[in-house]
Amino acid sequence: MNVWIAIALTAGGCYLVKLLGLLVPADTLERPLVRKLAALVPVALLAALTAQQTFSSQGALTVDARAAGLAAAAVALVLRAPFLVVVGAAVAVTAGVRALGG
Repeated sequence: MNVWIAIALTAGGCYLVKLLGLLVPADTLERPLVRKLAALVPVALLAALTAQQTFSSQGALTVDARAAGLAAAAVALVLRAPFLVVVGAAVAVTAGVRALGG
């Protein structure tokens, strides 16, 4: 029963956040600062999530095969590889390092 209460509260909270977004006046959203923040916040959140998922294990700093996969993905991005190649390189390098015992 507690799970359903949590689901209902989460759904209600999501609806309220969406409603608050719709109530923001249009002229507020057109300000240059708001536009700049709206463009930069998702990038910062994604970078933070990637760093946390790559370098954290049970609350401690960990450098393992995931870091090698992230480095391979970064190299593929610098070389302007297509997205699927970037993901494939990261997966292959991570799997390779793990297979070698890393």
